[in-house]
Amino acid sequence: MTRPASLDRPLRVDCHAHVYDLSRYPFHGTRGFDASDNEVGTAEQFACVLDAHGFTHGLLINPLGGYGTDNRCLLEVLERHKGRFKGVAVVAHGTPEADFERMSAAGVVGLRFNLNFPASPALDAEGADRTLALAREQGWFAQVHYEGETFLRALPLLERSGLPIVVDHCGRPDAKAGVDQPAFRALLDLGRSGRAVVKLSGAFRFGGEFPYTAADTYAQALIEAFGIDRCVWGSDWPYLRARHRVDHATLLAALHRWLPDAADRQKVLGDNPARIFGFKPLATTA
Repeated sequence: MTRPASLDRPLRVDCHAHVYDLSRYPFHGTRGFDASDNEVGTAEQFACVLDAHGFTHGLLINPLGGYGTDNRCLLEVLERHKGRFKGVAVVAHGTPEADFERMSAAGVVGLRFNLNFPASPALDAEGADRTLALAREQGWFAQVHYEGETFLRALPLLERSGLPIVVDHCGRPDAKAGVDQPAFRALLDLGRSGRAVVKLSGAFRFGGEFPYTAADTYAQALIEAFGIDRCVWGSDWPYLRARHRVDHATLLAALHRWLPDAADRQKVLGDNPARIFGFKPLATTA
């Protein structure tokens, strides 16, 4: 049994994780890639990790790896852990309007586009404008995951959508190319515009092996461009496609290096997610 967040505990939110329940929801035909046995974990396992590291809440992203546009597991978890978790769905174009309303009621607050995967619904595909309009009616944001220069083609479509923009994993820059690489420069410009939020996550994906020091220059540039109030943090648990061992402790050590001030870390880990995603303290049960 996981302990709920107490009203007298400060919020601390892991803003990027994926959960599975393969016994009830096997891998779906819309998945973008397969996940191996050691790359999947249940909501209960994730809650245990959160408790061990003092986190009160989590933002769950429906995983393209394994589930694709099948959001059933995500919705069931959100209903079962009402309030502790919120969700970001991967939504097929043509999804009925009533499904958007049902997802919102369960705790979905955004939809995700995986720009480098053909299996992901595309921003420029037929039906995308309707999907974005329905998301806008629900008050959702558009979350993007990408690598390389695909962001440059997607950015005008995202800005035209009128949705708030959330960018995953520091934009996954090429750590060898410097902060002036075109997609990262565009991301910094977006940050300075005040129209987006960036996740200071994914250091293990582009920052080399622990302690991920190759990510430091990029994280600092993002914090400066976006401002501390538009940065959040996520672990990316259970670390799909990680090339070496990863855990919360090593990733949080990198965050402490980027934000040595405890008040700044509280903003990124708690205050900002509460304001941006609507997380609230949960009453302790007897």
